[in-house]
Amino acid sequence: MGNHSIPSSRAIVGRSQRRLALAGALVAGAAYTAACTGGHLAAMPDTSLAAEVVRAMSFNVRYGTAPDGEHAWPLRRELTFRVIREFAPTVLGVQEALRFQLDETGSVLPDHGMVGVGREDGVERGEYSAIFYDRRRLELLEHDTFWLSDMPAVPGSMSWGNRITRIATWARFRDRATHATFYVFNTHWDHESQPSRERSAALIIERIGARAHPDDPVLLMGDFNAGEDNAAFQALLAPRAAVPGNVPLYDTFRAVHPAARETGTLNAFRGDRSGPKIDAILASPEWQTLDAAIVLLEENGRYPSDHFPVIAVLRLPASNR
Repeated sequence: MGNHSIPSSRAIVGRSQRRLALAGALVAGAAYTAACTGGHLAAMPDTSLAAEVVRAMSFNVRYGTAPDGEHAWPLRRELTFRVIREFAPTVLGVQEALRFQLDETGSVLPDHGMVGVGREDGVERGEYSAIFYDRRRLELLEHDTFWLSDMPAVPGSMSWGNRITRIATWARFRDRATHATFYVFNTHWDHESQPSRERSAALIIERIGARAHPDDPVLLMGDFNAGEDNAAFQALLAPRAAVPGNVPLYDTFRAVHPAARETGTLNAFRGDRSGPKIDAILASPEWQTLDAAIVLLEENGRYPSDHFPVIAVLRLPASNR
């Protein structure tokens, strides 16, 4: 990548001002600070200490057949791939991706596996809420997809007022570095129907609570199409009754940057940050968030997507491994 000077933190929201004591702060917000000259991001070095952290990214990549003109997928995909490669996620949740976009993304992530299905037929048709994972680091134990509807096992099913099919994909992993096991859920909620968003929250809470290994920590990432004060999003964070397997979740970004402003993640290919933060990575209490950020990278007026990706760097304490 060459040596590039690091400019101001304009290219990343929520850059941590503290220095993390991990061998030179090799985590997001320290080593991965901002866009470098020429649109590059500071890559995260591969070290044994860094191997103990989990780098998570949630990224609505905008579906590849959208009539976006100068922002069409073929014109921005290399920038999308650059953002992903240089953050080097351990787990990456993508939303809106079509099969050919996943194939292209996989080709630049040769060490990553992928789970997920197309939302229209449960095979390959329609958008995915797929999960990429670093196979060198994570062993895939099980995975599935369910539909955000009254018939969650029926591909293409819709309920609750949404006119577009909505899904959630999950996977359970074993960390080869720490031997911990954990779940990752990735979802994309409806953009129009508030009842759909609220029922989607309830179903995801139910599925997390019913996971086969209730002691495993959980990450939930996605495009929630709901701001931080929306009742559906708040339902994910609210303390819940002490039902076995149910856990409260917290927003990794707000854990590090509780007072950050201008955190909108739907940029509309204009760099707009005035709206709500609708993309997030949520974690169960076992996770320690070391850093979190919203990546604002643009290059010559072009953005990787109409959403800013969000990132978090986390670690499980030894007692949870």
